[in-house]
Amino acid sequence: MELLGKKIGMTQVFDAKGNFVGATVVELGPCTVLQKKTVQTKDKYNAVQLGFGERKLKNATKPVIGHCKKANAAPAAFIKEVRLTEVPAWNIGDKVTVNQFKPGEFVDVIATSKGKGFQGVVRRYKFAGGPASHGQKGWFRRPGAIGERLFPGRVFRGQRMPGHMGHVRVTTQNLRVVQVREADNVILIEGSVPGSKGTFVVVRHAKKKTAKVA
Repeated sequence: MELLGKKIGMTQVFDAKGNFVGATVVELGPCTVLQKKTVQTKDKYNAVQLGFGERKLKNATKPVIGHCKKANAAPAAFIKEVRLTEVPAWNIGDKVTVNQFKPGEFVDVIATSKGKGFQGVVRRYKFAGGPASHGQKGWFRRPGAIGERLFPGRVFRGQRMPGHMGHVRVTTQNLRVVQVREADNVILIEGSVPGSKGTFVVVRHAKKKTAKVA
């Protein structure tokens, strides 16, 4: 199951074993079920559409306002469809909370990474740069040759070169849940997650690691 939320920041806490660990605080839910799809309907697959947060009416479009109104909810700031293997147990208007996760299990976090602007190959791809001696001038942080003049006579597609860095969809896998605070709609995840403070995130049960509750 996936749940929508927002990155709050980082802190340090003691885990269940008494270890002092760095953790990311994520406000997770409550998410409103805006739409329900099943294999019995014309959609032909199981899914729920979740909405997180609230958007001011002046900043929301009429389609979003009308769509959320069907679930008796305010215009959502973040909307995402979650595919399910079974028929959803929730109905339109129900709330999905952070209690979907338990301390000790592993999760994947999906978000948009921080934008770094236009960067060279040394920072963007960890190139070594040119030598700093033997008479070279101005090649300290340059990539070097990018192709041949005679053959192939062009630059290959995918050649690593300077360009825009960051601000891409990133999935960080196998992060351990340290604490779940249902009263505050908050989950504490060990380590860092993509994005800056206030970034919308998607938290799901880990796909590549078996969940183990401490």
